[in-house]
Amino acid sequence: MIKKILIANRGEIAIRIMRSCREMNIKSVAVFSEADRSSRHVLYADEAYPIGPAASQESYLNIPKIIEVALKCGADAIHPGYGFLSENAEFARKVRESGIIFIGPAPESMEAMGDKISARKQMIKAGVPVVPGIERQIDSPEEAIRICKEIGFPVILKASMGGGGKGMRLIREESEAAEAFLAARSEALSSFGSEIVYVEKYIEKSHHIEFQILGDNYRNIIHLCERECSIQRRNQKMVEESPSPFITPALRDEMGKKAVAAAKAVNYVNAGTIEFLVDNEYNFYFLEMNTRLQVEHPITEEVLGVDLVKEQIRVANGERLHLRQEDIVQRGHAIECRICAEDTENNFMPSPGIIRQLAEPTGIGVRIDSYAYEGYEIPVYYDPMIGKLIVWATSRKFAIERMKRVLHEYKITGIKTNISYLRHLLDTPDFEQGTYDTKFIETNAAFLIKGVSINKEKSENIALIAAYIDYLMNLDENKPSQAADNRPISRWKEFGMQKGVLRI
Repeated sequence: MIKKILIANRGEIAIRIMRSCREMNIKSVAVFSEADRSSRHVLYADEAYPIGPAASQESYLNIPKIIEVALKCGADAIHPGYGFLSENAEFARKVRESGIIFIGPAPESMEAMGDKISARKQMIKAGVPVVPGIERQIDSPEEAIRICKEIGFPVILKASMGGGGKGMRLIREESEAAEAFLAARSEALSSFGSEIVYVEKYIEKSHHIEFQILGDNYRNIIHLCERECSIQRRNQKMVEESPSPFITPALRDEMGKKAVAAAKAVNYVNAGTIEFLVDNEYNFYFLEMNTRLQVEHPITEEVLGVDLVKEQIRVANGERLHLRQEDIVQRGHAIECRICAEDTENNFMPSPGIIRQLAEPTGIGVRIDSYAYEGYEIPVYYDPMIGKLIVWATSRKFAIERMKRVLHEYKITGIKTNISYLRHLLDTPDFEQGTYDTKFIETNAAFLIKGVSINKEKSENIALIAAYIDYLMNLDENKPSQAADNRPISRWKEFGMQKGVLRI
């Protein structure tokens, strides 16, 4: 029986897992690097232990150290979250060899599906359609150029391990191939500990649709419907929603069956995600499988009323799925926006720094998964995402209205964020009408940048006015005192009368 879980991760996903643990009366254990000493997940956990320097290779990717801490604190299980070691079969195997439960799939399934090259082979064998590409790694820039030419541009270079858009490069011309290969391999190594990359044909004007999968140790596997994840920048998702405004009920049923078949082909256990590309003619192709919990899992939870982390823990505890496929019915509509510390006007460069002020939105149908707080310093060493803003409503129209409202209420100062950019993103006709695809950002680039620039100008004007008012008021405060004036009058009214703005 699982009574204590070590979360081998950081930030918002660590807190999200800990919250489910607390509701299940399970003790949670945090691990942290030197850079994360003051992170909220450290403060929230029942226990917390340091595991190394800021660099992820020496901390959150340090398998021996994490297992050492788990054994030391008496953890019954380890939850990997997403990213870092979440899709590392070696980690899962060593955890189980140490006598600790790994909350995730078997290492064999992770090797079969977590490795995208192996997954392609498995899907071809299972009769699931795949994107044209190769089923082996690329070893040199010269080989990358040759294979790209054989497949035909445009192509996409991918890390075989991991996910989250890391280790991926879109190549449209031969001249880009060598540099893209070296960059993708380097990013893959730093993010996932493996530099293996391969190539697939890039399908223009497609939809990125993923199906949530859940399986137990008794060969019961179900899907929990789809998520629309087509709004991406550099293969990094920005906004997700469920149900997809593009998918028809008939296509949902067909894709769901293929997703389950894909999971059954590798005897999949626990939570996972089957990702598809769907063209405008409703042809779909297997893209990859993420053998872990997804960043965007909250929107599935909201439309189904299912706590996926709790389901993961129950499966790892040896329980049978209590959900049946016929029980899975989408209700209402959910949208998720990823809140990132980045400068949208400077090529989305990360914007680390100290959060000076934080005002998070609230209200009916609003959920925030975040680790940010006032005074916290966003470290430079990790992913710039600081939280996820999720809304639910009875319809897509109402969900969009709610998301616009809460994005307006969300205020963070001290660092640059993408909140303003997201506000304008939701105002685009393509999004409002649900007619967008994976080319959304490129198609609407001018509109989005213009909107952010206008908003910046307004913000700067307001800031200048506020600073000038503060300056003038300070001048008044520092004047030599005259005869006492005890009139009960507002300081703002006083200022207005002095400057001739207000007369009473």
